[in-house]
Amino acid sequence: QVQLVESGGGMVQAGGSLRLSCAASGRTFGIPPMAWFRQAPAMEREFVAVISSVGTTRYVESVKGRFIISRDNTKNMVYLQMNSLRPEDTAVYYCAAKNTYSTAASSQSDTYQHWGQGTQVTVSS
Repeated sequence: QVQLVESGGGMVQAGGSLRLSCAASGRTFGIPPMAWFRQAPAMEREFVAVISSVGTTRYVESVKGRFIISRDNTKNMVYLQMNSLRPEDTAVYYCAAKNTYSTAASSQSDTYQHWGQGTQVTVSS
């Protein structure tokens, strides 16, 4: 069983920055792809960013150039540095992990087996 715990959310003004962290614990399978998704009120869950087992990254178009995903495999951590935040970035952000090693950087939520509880990010205008 893998547990994912997000932290680092909060409230920030437009143009500000936040850094989200996701700590993985429990049984792990190598260095799986890990991703961030977000869900705003009354909206479907949306892919934000992913980092594969070999470090390949992928982002949704709306955050390219503003967000950076990274990982520290020695600490079983993944991070999302969010810069130049906008009110439309307001959402609950979820960390997700796959079960196994993969070189693919998937944006499909149904391909991830493990999810955190989410952390709220609120950006005021």
